[in-house]
Amino acid sequence: MSLKADVRLAPRQRLARGLKYTAVGPVDVTRGVVGIGVDSTAATAAALRKRYRSGQLRKELAAAQQTLAQELTAAQELVTGLPQTLQARRAKRRRRPLVIAGVAAAVLAGGAVAFSIVRRSTQPEPSPLPPSVEVTPKP
Repeated sequence: MSLKADVRLAPRQRLARGLKYTAVGPVDVTRGVVGIGVDSTAATAAALRKRYRSGQLRKELAAAQQTLAQELTAAQELVTGLPQTLQARRAKRRRRPLVIAGVAAAVLAGGAVAFSIVRRSTQPEPSPLPPSVEVTPKP
């Protein structure tokens, strides 16, 4: 093993290496993105702890609780009016299934065309030279 394999990479380095190399790319990209996410979450948590200790976050939490109570009240009103809304939606049906079926058919047709093009491009072209071996054997 080389020395580089034993060194632990930082998430940013892992992400950069994953984008650079194709063989280990998906693994390194995933590990790099997860590592960056964990690092940013830890930094955010540390900043929130610091803000909470200073007392600024307490005021924001009280305001957020008040906003949450208002949102909960609005959600309760919405739930009470949900049966009327559902009946109104059932009255005007959409043609969404036809659109989805049309898009699926278009995607399948495009895939078939792409497959046939790729298939033709991978088949070798016949040689313009005559065959070196006789095609019909002599009796």
